[in-house]
Amino acid sequence: PAGPGCCFSPAAVSGSTPSEKDAIGEGLFELLKPAVQQLDLHVHSVRESQVELREHIDNLATELCRINEHQKVALDLDPYVKKLLNARRRVVLVNNILQNAQERLRRLNHNVAKETARRKTMLEASGAFTPRSPSKP
Repeated sequence: PAGPGCCFSPAAVSGSTPSEKDAIGEGLFELLKPAVQQLDLHVHSVRESQVELREHIDNLATELCRINEHQKVALDLDPYVKKLLNARRRVVLVNNILQNAQERLRRLNHNVAKETARRKTMLEASGAFTPRSPSKP
């Protein structure tokens, strides 16, 4: 809850010193980092399943064409092959979108980690920040 007394309210952050803002930023980063990493893993697994699905669609389309060529009864499978190829095209589009999103997530994660390390180094150099053990308050 970001009420008037909350430490994350806009008024509290804007009135903070630079080292307090850095601490808040680092805290937010540490809070969000696991979620970003988990999202990245999920995007990666979805991309892998998309590639597998695309391969299955390709194999099925090839098999349908082969069956169509060897059929003695005139059965037109071309519309089904076209539907499969259209589905494959959509899978490729979704995969490209996921790939771009995953790359943006990686860049964001990298930039935030780099900025956090830079600020932590600056704070340690100025003596304003001393790392604490997580078990000690």
